[in-house]
Amino acid sequence: MEQFFYDNFGVTEEVLNYVIIPLLIFFARIGDVSISTIRIIFVMAGKRSIAPILGFFEALIWLLAIGQIISNIDNVFSYLAYASGFAAGTYVGMYIEERLALGRVVLRLITKEPVHQFLDFLKENDYRYSMLDGEGSTGKVNVVFLVLKRDRLNHMTEAINKYHPNAFYTIEGVKMVNEADLADEVPRRINFRRLQLKRK
Repeated sequence: MEQFFYDNFGVTEEVLNYVIIPLLIFFARIGDVSISTIRIIFVMAGKRSIAPILGFFEALIWLLAIGQIISNIDNVFSYLAYASGFAAGTYVGMYIEERLALGRVVLRLITKEPVHQFLDFLKENDYRYSMLDGEGSTGKVNVVFLVLKRDRLNHMTEAINKYHPNAFYTIEGVKMVNEADLADEVPRRINFRRLQLKRK
């Protein structure tokens, strides 16, 4: 590789060793760590057809980066680039995964308040849910369970903050759902005017 840069770009040995190679290692680590983060998400979601492909490219890029480290084992900038690329790749991978919003989550809502309006909202938006009567340390509570796609999560939390801003809720990832049509329709906007009229 060194000869390629010498012949085609006329770079000096110092520029190659202390600038170009560390940059290549840095971006290679961003690539393989980002892929690794996304691959783990696919593994957790049970996507067996995609995860192995990502694993192949992750391993290939990692080997290329390690090869450059070994070839320049006395170059401290290569080590710094390797570690910096790992850190940056972690951030980039998490950002990409958040934007993709893959998979489904289960949401549990616990509140002492009546949940009639919230249940009407779920029915209007075709969310399937289950409700239980529970008892907490402060008395009777209503518990609502539902499974939804991650890209609908902001829509759901927005509704919770409007209907039950003081409610306690938890969100967990789901590996598999045996019904593929859960909440597949486009969610409707929250009708705040209607909500205000109901509260009067």
